[in-house]
Amino acid sequence: MKSLHHGEFFGTTNETLHFGGLTITDTEYTHPYVDWHYHENPYFTFLLQGNMAEGNKKEMYDCSAGTLLYHHWEDAHYNIKPDIFTRGFHLELTKDWFEQFDISKDCIEGSFNLKDPDIKLLMHQIFRETKMNDPGIELSVHELLLNIFSRLTGKAENADKKPKWVGEIDEILHGSFTEKLSLTELSKTLDIHPVHLSRDFQKHFHCTLGTYIRKLKISTSLALLNTEKSLTEIALECGFADQSHFIRSFRENVGITPLHYKNLLKK
Repeated sequence: MKSLHHGEFFGTTNETLHFGGLTITDTEYTHPYVDWHYHENPYFTFLLQGNMAEGNKKEMYDCSAGTLLYHHWEDAHYNIKPDIFTRGFHLELTKDWFEQFDISKDCIEGSFNLKDPDIKLLMHQIFRETKMNDPGIELSVHELLLNIFSRLTGKAENADKKPKWVGEIDEILHGSFTEKLSLTELSKTLDIHPVHLSRDFQKHFHCTLGTYIRKLKISTSLALLNTEKSLTEIALECGFADQSHFIRSFRENVGITPLHYKNLLKK
């Protein structure tokens, strides 16, 4: 089985950044099939454009633009790519990075698809920082990445303590966030009193139901900004009332306008 060393990925890497124990690459995937392999360091893959499938020892993911994956060090996987332009943003973490911030390299194990909109938006912000050519990039990226690890380790530690309805409502919201949802209907579906649901949702998701749904909409819109669809089409497809509501929510969550983000993808 092939082992990929520090900074090495299959495909054509168009940009590479090194700082503070991190290696960040912007890579075009050119191989229709990549056999089983592993990387010497843990890393995140954020799919910017295109589509691919990834399989590991436990499952296979169908990855479209906007997918965020985490791979533990030396965790074997393989990839299949259709005949379309596919581009990935990788953030590789060396042993020095973990030691610098006193984090165990094994605090998170395995490879998995990260669907939490908060974590995905944080990675989008990291991508944005790497394209802004700002002298404060290192500080910003470290801060955002530590926030991601804080959320990931917190989820791992509390996974067994969460009530069953937490996973159920997360699944419902991911599948229905573009629809008109009501607290009463959700409460009946989950068999939970509305007061209990509204109070404990914030405890487990660290925001209100409305805020979480908006983040799911924004996370979905980020992938659609890779297409030729207009802002109005994207707004309606993601469940926003209109384009102005979409632009306002996007700026509040991502820090820039949708058009600005679309231009960053072209760099």
